[in-house]
Amino acid sequence: MAEPISFIKKRELSEEELKQQSLDQLKDSIAEHELAIEKAMAVLGELYGSGILEAAESMLKAKAKIAEIALHQVNRPEMTNMINNGLAAVGALSAIDPDQTTKLLSSVAKGLEEANEPHDKKLSVFSLMSALKDPDVNRAIGFGLRFLKGMGKGLGE
Repeated sequence: MAEPISFIKKRELSEEELKQQSLDQLKDSIAEHELAIEKAMAVLGELYGSGILEAAESMLKAKAKIAEIALHQVNRPEMTNMINNGLAAVGALSAIDPDQTTKLLSSVAKGLEEANEPHDKKLSVFSLMSALKDPDVNRAIGFGLRFLKGMGKGLGE
């Protein structure tokens, strides 16, 4: 009778065989993704031709210096104020109804359109008083007065 197998010898590949195996896998991968590699090469060629690739390489080499400059800039009081103001503005905008914002901005755009139309007629006190009878002017002035009243309440808090 034959002896039972008690030890399995694992075949270890030589360094040359490992390299060959890696090359074979790379060839297979290139063949599978030929179009993607061609497009990537075209993009790299465009980036190189426009100088962006060189700029990116320089930025990567100088990353420590760039990070130091960026940190220095962010730590300036002006930048801190700008960041805080931006956050406050975002907070205030998030409290406003988007429909109101849309209506207000479209009204401002319409108002700018009319304000830019040429108008040679001289303004007088009488024409201002009669303009108050115009429903559009009256609506805008009423909105402005209510806005100022609300803003005054907010400032008083």
